Amino acid sequence: MTVNWERWPALVGRGLLYAICALILLFLVAPILVVIPLSFNAEPFFTFTPGMLRLDAQAYSTRWYEVVLRDPVWLQSIRNSLLLAVLSTLLATTLGTMAALGLHNARMPAKGLITSILISPMIVPPIVAATGMYFFYSRLDLTQTMTGLVVAHTLLGSPFVVVTVLATLSNFDGNLTRAAATLGANPAQTFLKVVLPLIAPGVLSGAVFAFATSLDELIVVLFLGSVDQRTIPRQMWSGIRENVSPAILAMATILIAVSLALMIALELLRRRADRRGASMSAPASQ
Repeated sequence: MTVNWERWPALVGRGLLYAICALILLFLVAPILVVIPLSFNAEPFFTFTPGMLRLDAQAYSTRWYEVVLRDPVWLQSIRNSLLLAVLSTLLATTLGTMAALGLHNARMPAKGLITSILISPMIVPPIVAATGMYFFYSRLDLTQTMTGLVVAHTLLGSPFVVVTVLATLSNFDGNLTRAAATLGANPAQTFLKVVLPLIAPGVLSGAVFAFATSLDELIVVLFLGSVDQRTIPRQMWSGIRENVSPAILAMATILIAVSLALMIALELLRRRADRRGASMSAPASQ
């Protein structure tokens, strides 16, 4: 058996690269992973007890998850967050998709300026955006209202929809819409039966980002929300300031699971878009 010594430098270099990437990933993820075992702590404080370090079953408990799922304050914050996330995601997805379709038009004037304005909420610091929204919405009597929060979360989530849909439209074949018009389809039928199915992965990806943005948003809620409009991030922030409880870690673990599910959904959408792009390019190449 002969050993190919010429391949050893490449193999060693690849192994070192994988090891360095694994260490960097562990360094970034470790603070998040620590939250998970702490959320099962039976003690009423943030620490690894000796029993947890010895893997003693009595040191672990689901009591804090029961607190989150039974406490009326936590339940109200969950309902508010889900309501805000769903409503703002629907609005952001609709408005962002319409904006992306308009910006995709080659005859659109001042396209660069309009695009910069639409995606500016992604760039402006949250505290600046929240302050501006507070003074603007206060003149319209939208502060401390659910309507104001929905509009604010829509503004924060729309840029993600615009960016993802524009990226999907960059590979869209405009001849398909002209072919649909030639066959007698009106603009609404062309959009629903031709354009929307092809850009659906981008639309859904933007919707996922908008949902996650709304679910994670805190600063705008602090400025615009009332006492009865506590969301999950605001309740966690208030819990840290007022009454430190491992229930916060239990909710954080639930949010980690939700974030992981959203990441998996995004990956599935990306693979679907890649397969659809490959299937569309195959007939063209032939």
